[in-house]
Amino acid sequence: MEIYILWIVVFLALSFDFINGFHDTANAIATSVSTRALKPRVAVLMAAVMNFLGAMAFTGVAKTIGGGVANPADLEFGVEIVIAALLAAIAWNLITWWFGIPSSSSHALIGSLAGAVIAGAGVSAVNSEGITNIMKALLLSPLIAFTIGFIFMWILKKIFANSSPHQINKGFRSGQVITAMFQSFSHGTNDAQKAMGIIVFALVAAGVQDNMDVPLWVKISAATAMALGTSVGGWKIIKTMGTKIFKIDPVNGFAADMGSAIVILTATALHLPVSTTHVITSSILGVGSAKRFSAVKWNVAGRIMIAWVITIPITMLLAMLFFWIIKVLFL
Repeated sequence: MEIYILWIVVFLALSFDFINGFHDTANAIATSVSTRALKPRVAVLMAAVMNFLGAMAFTGVAKTIGGGVANPADLEFGVEIVIAALLAAIAWNLITWWFGIPSSSSHALIGSLAGAVIAGAGVSAVNSEGITNIMKALLLSPLIAFTIGFIFMWILKKIFANSSPHQINKGFRSGQVITAMFQSFSHGTNDAQKAMGIIVFALVAAGVQDNMDVPLWVKISAATAMALGTSVGGWKIIKTMGTKIFKIDPVNGFAADMGSAIVILTATALHLPVSTTHVITSSILGVGSAKRFSAVKWNVAGRIMIAWVITIPITMLLAMLFFWIIKVLFL
């Protein structure tokens, strides 16, 4: 029976990754689509390919997810905890996607896993040091991205202050193709690893393996699921990211993409999971503020920030509820 439960975990984890792909497609291509640097379908296909390549390139974040929240080998109901966490994270991703809110899949997964661990094994089972490091990365990375986006845009404004806007936009529209590829690759390096980590968590909890190394089949499966999800495209969120925060010109999109990709790849190199949604949105906000503070639609930004704040507590409660249901029905 245990092997069938593990296959349920793998299915749910890959479903989460698939949903993460179309939920977070906007992260990589919203600016390039909104400025017409790339046609929507071309942008989505490019993002899918680069997401796959990025997902195959690293495993450090997966190991952090797999062992940072709790030690799966110590959990009596480790596999059931993972199932509850994935159900909660998937539910929240679908709800926020439906309403076009660029919430964080990372926050959803971390909050869900922490809530399920607490419900299944108590607060003492949570790795306080590991969860603290993860939360620091999740909270500080948007601030860093905002700052870098602001600085990039401020520098570009100074350099091209006396240049023709038409010529500037023409040149940076071409540059956006490169930054969109860079952005998509960086997204894959961090986000796809979260599903890898949760599968490894379940494998260790079930006693199938005794370390946090990511098997090749897990890497390929997660990378493929995210690429397929990306190919579907999250058009509602693309509209929010690309048009509703502020009017993005090619030079703005270039600065936002470059700044956020640097932050995400740095986090990946440090084995830290970050919210690509938060990082990219914050970079767009930083760029918009540097362009003209009043150009940013802060009411829309405020709505997005509310989703950021409530995601972790809501997903924790959802995961606790799902674990309770699983316990009553199956344990």
